[in-house]
Amino acid sequence: MPTILPPAPADAPGLSDKFGRQATDLRISLIDKCNLRCTYCMPADGLAWLPKSKLLTLEEITRIVRIGVRDLGIRELRLTGGEPLVRVDLTQIIAAVREEFPELPISLTTNGVGLAKKAAALAEAGLSRINVSLDTLHAETFATLTRRDHIDSVFEGIDAARAVGLAPVKINAVLMRGINDEQAPELLAWALERGLELRFIEQMPLDADHTWRKDNMVTAAQLRAYLEPRFILNPDTRPRDGAPAERFLVSTHADPQTILGAVGIIASVSEPFCADCRRTRITAEGKVMSCLFSREETDLSALLRDGSSDTDVAERWRAAMWGKPRAHGMDHVGLGSKDFVQSDRSMSAIGG
Repeated sequence: MPTILPPAPADAPGLSDKFGRQATDLRISLIDKCNLRCTYCMPADGLAWLPKSKLLTLEEITRIVRIGVRDLGIRELRLTGGEPLVRVDLTQIIAAVREEFPELPISLTTNGVGLAKKAAALAEAGLSRINVSLDTLHAETFATLTRRDHIDSVFEGIDAARAVGLAPVKINAVLMRGINDEQAPELLAWALERGLELRFIEQMPLDADHTWRKDNMVTAAQLRAYLEPRFILNPDTRPRDGAPAERFLVSTHADPQTILGAVGIIASVSEPFCADCRRTRITAEGKVMSCLFSREETDLSALLRDGSSDTDVAERWRAAMWGKPRAHGMDHVGLGSKDFVQSDRSMSAIGG
């Protein structure tokens, strides 16, 4: 029996919650399957993938976007996974959304494997920009972290994305203590030289093996300590506007006045930004996750498939977001606190 959610107040705008936040950033996972096995996300043997019949269809995805943009105040869309490039109809999904919403920013988060072959088609379909996950520049470290030997394919994919104008190309990197943490300055220098915006992401308790420990992660403060001997980081004075990354303008000690580019730090654990969270997530099988760390999910797929109206779907979605917890799936911030209970889902099964 599905949980009956109390409805959101009629006068609450869009996807509001009880704490005054309103979700305007929609993230839809297209598939849970992935072709890497990153240690901070998946077990070595992978997971039991959803059957195709459970995945949202192209029509269902476009309907969710339509309801979100038309009725609920969604202003941007990010397509995630798993690995969205594995989805065979990815370009058709992007093209369908773009045809209906010509001005909607559409971004994609990918591990970059296979991107070189698809970048041009993605751009032609209407993709606005792309984020590529890359935690290291070294093949051996890459293989240790991902359990796969595909780093050259990722480099080729990044070059292809730049060539077809999917700008800005952003690079997402997770630092793991004793594995790639000391490579942070090298990775930033590489990104700056190529006009890429690097975003370091603190490792979060979203690994399928549940081995995450707060005392063993690389914090934002420790990351800045790695970077500061080589770079000067000046906080960007532009409003953050709900963005998960705190952005810094980068220069060197030899030439402090010349800005080489920017770097972002997403410090979900040590410097949480829950009070200004504006994201709503839909899993690959059509469930709303109001918080990345929530253990509560609200199914939309049944309504999408039983003839329910767009209004019905919107109201259930609004109810799910109205019940969003204050922070980290609880009534307070505190990843790693005694009362924090890690979700049964790993990041690949949620969508980034």
